[in-house]
Amino acid sequence: MDEALKENILGALETVVDPELGVDIVNLGLVYDVDMDEQGKTEVKMTLTSMGCPLAGTIVEQVKNALYDIPEVKEVEVNIVWSPPWTKDRMSRIAKIALGIQ
Repeated sequence: MDEALKENILGALETVVDPELGVDIVNLGLVYDVDMDEQGKTEVKMTLTSMGCPLAGTIVEQVKNALYDIPEVKEVEVNIVWSPPWTKDRMSRIAKIALGIQ
């Protein structure tokens, strides 16, 4: 996958907002990696802010819907991982400002 396509995918993922925090999953640092094979199968490796997140299913569906708008994406697999664990240090400066975190 070339860098332009990866940036396009990450841009699409920025439209997926964590409903509890009101900030997108990319700027929250929840997306760890994205990859696509030659057939267009796209894998998103991501985490959630907590293991017991009640909206996990909703977020996964929003990720899939956002990526299916990209013509190169033929299939989406979302892998929720817990290692490394998410911390606020993974958040972008934009997310920290939006949430009032120093």
